[in-house]
Amino acid sequence: MKLAEGGFNRTFLITMHDGFEMVARIPYPITVPEFYAVASEVATMRFLRSSGLPVPEVYGYSPSSDNAAKTEYIFMEFVRGTKLSDVWLELEEPDIVSILRQLAQLESRMMSIPFPAGGSLYYTNDLEKKVTGRTSIPLDDERFCVGPDARLHMWYGRRSQLDVDRGPCTPLSAFSFAELIETIDENAEAVLVAAARKELAYLEQFGRPLLPFQRERREAYGYKEQSPSDHTKNLERYLLIASPLVPKDPALHHFRIRHPDLQPSNVIVSTSPDTNQLKIVGLLDWQHASILPQFLLAGIPGRLQNYDDPVSQALTPPSLPADMDKLDQSEQSHEIGLYHRRLIHFHYIKNTEEYNKHHHDALSDPVSMFMYRLFDQAGAPWEGETHALKATLVEATETWGRLAGEGVPCPVTFEPEDLRETKELSAKLQVADENFEGCRGMVDFETETWVSNEHYERAMALAELLKLTVLTAIPEEEVRAKTEANWFLNDMDEKDYM
Repeated sequence: MKLAEGGFNRTFLITMHDGFEMVARIPYPITVPEFYAVASEVATMRFLRSSGLPVPEVYGYSPSSDNAAKTEYIFMEFVRGTKLSDVWLELEEPDIVSILRQLAQLESRMMSIPFPAGGSLYYTNDLEKKVTGRTSIPLDDERFCVGPDARLHMWYGRRSQLDVDRGPCTPLSAFSFAELIETIDENAEAVLVAAARKELAYLEQFGRPLLPFQRERREAYGYKEQSPSDHTKNLERYLLIASPLVPKDPALHHFRIRHPDLQPSNVIVSTSPDTNQLKIVGLLDWQHASILPQFLLAGIPGRLQNYDDPVSQALTPPSLPADMDKLDQSEQSHEIGLYHRRLIHFHYIKNTEEYNKHHHDALSDPVSMFMYRLFDQAGAPWEGETHALKATLVEATETWGRLAGEGVPCPVTFEPEDLRETKELSAKLQVADENFEGCRGMVDFETETWVSNEHYERAMALAELLKLTVLTAIPEEEVRAKTEANWFLNDMDEKDYM
């Protein structure tokens, strides 16, 4: 029975004649990195399970398609329970607080495990079968090692063809696990530059002018193709600026692991018969997990954060409006949703503060959070836009003294006209993004315009109505034609962006 189709895998529930159940997960043929994605996920799951984390047991796997099934696969435990996403919006505050406390405790446990290098986790014998030469760093348990970084953007599209350094990132002068732990501070900088150098190599070999991938933003660029040389220039600026912005606290340099996609759909909960409270019994989907310095792992998981809200930013304890009973139904619904988002954000931070000190230290450190954002932008695949990276670099130059410390010269400067144009584009893109969010609310789609099967027909009808309404409101024929040709919900060939 098919359980799910995700962005990278199909998942099936297999039931044996004796009633035994297990999950089979098969990656799509286009899932990257080949071999490394499955090999790393299996090693990560088994290592973390042996460390006491509620991770499904792996029964068997093949990281290559050289087998009878002609595909990579993982056979794993079927964790009984309910996806947190199925009940998240229905939970009362005590259950929400309890779940977030458990998440903070589990994150503390996994983020307390020391690693000798940056990259991803593997079985040593799997890597020995795949590659030759010194491409791994053993753990104390020498069955496991740190090898190449399996994060998706290091291999996305034609990047998998590049001969670039994907790790493990570690000082060459250290040879034992103990020596590596002692010299690890030197190597946070190596991690900072690896993904950017990968992207520079991609642009040099494959880069060509492209319209922005996010079609709702193309109007802000005048529907003009953007040159990869602009992004190359900003990546070079990033390489100049990264080293001085490594956080001063050496504890934040230590290599740690964290769930790569901690969202409610990857958390399985079950009601405890002893306490009648929800308990986390499974953390699913460890594909593309990586080991990074603590400050580059910092952040509230995307589905749990509410950073755009001033109340959440101030960590003000959330509450419903005093005049809630005077609001109409739609206003009450809005306030309940806002209260729920604020509640999750607030209690995630508070429980992290209590149970996961090093992560909270990173969350509270402005330099760590700034570098987390800058690092993510510099390593992201170029998709016809460099503005996010450039705007953050501009922010770095404007707040340099606070970020790097007084007396440290900033290695990057921008001309006044360049700054003016960058800020004008920021304003245009903000409008485009707000319009996009409005459209998302009308059609009710999720990330990458995903909708459920049950909602698909209705969403398609709403999308067509939205398109017709927008086009009808545009009087100029040329503008209307460009809007229609670049409509953000049209089918699209993505190969040029791979």
